[in-house]
Amino acid sequence: MSSAPAARLAVLGKPIAHSQSPALHRAAYVALGLDWRYEAVEMDGDSLAQFIRSRDDSWRGLSLTMPLKRDVLPLLDSGSDLVQQSGSANTVLFEGGSVLGFNTDVYGITEAFHRHGRAALSTVLILGGGATAASAIVASARMSATRVFLAVRSPERLAGLVDIGRAQGVEVLVRRIDAVDQIDERLDAVISTLPNGTSISLSLDPDTTRTATLFDVAYHPWPSTLAAGWTGKNVISGLEMLVLQALAQVRIFVGGDETVVLPAEDRVLAAMLSAVGL
Repeated sequence: MSSAPAARLAVLGKPIAHSQSPALHRAAYVALGLDWRYEAVEMDGDSLAQFIRSRDDSWRGLSLTMPLKRDVLPLLDSGSDLVQQSGSANTVLFEGGSVLGFNTDVYGITEAFHRHGRAALSTVLILGGGATAASAIVASARMSATRVFLAVRSPERLAGLVDIGRAQGVEVLVRRIDAVDQIDERLDAVISTLPNGTSISLSLDPDTTRTATLFDVAYHPWPSTLAAGWTGKNVISGLEMLVLQALAQVRIFVGGDETVVLPAEDRVLAAMLSAVGL
């Protein structure tokens, strides 16, 4: 093992029992020779501030999932550019007495598309209007998309996401989720940011389910309802995004920078993929 001092980390969210993050991070730190502890803690937004304030010097960072990615923003001393662009943070780093925020969801989405041979998109349909949808808008922009249809149950509350798209040079058009069959443009991808276990029936053009890439951030249970009904072969599981965004988190926790590749990163990624059966 490395002589580096032991550090504590955790994934926070509610519900959290299904999370694969502990398996991913533990596999990464073993591969890196780090005797670090990573646990899962069920928590909602009301308890987040006290939890963060009460961490001692043994704590290195936190992974955040629903419903905390926006709740954490007022608690940060600073946020990365992607946090500013997406209005959400899924990673906290405790560094020099400061609480620093990062967003690795954007990397997880874009890298998953790249691994499936999709480096560029034009028109995208995003399902859901939460923090992950915001990251999906930014990720779509980074893959050159110019138009995003955003399908939700309550369109009147999404001005912030429209603004996020505008700042990225992307036109965001809001639709009710039961009216996506009225979209008559060719879609390159459908990105579902709906929570695990959400059952949804979409009336999509058969050409869309045959030719477009489906990226469903859900992974438990899998296949999701959408994935099971997708007629084409271009389907990306949320488990892939989970692994890739976690890899970026490990970069942050180890080196303080999500863009700096880890020592023997191929071996680390292989260990993480194996930990979740990929």
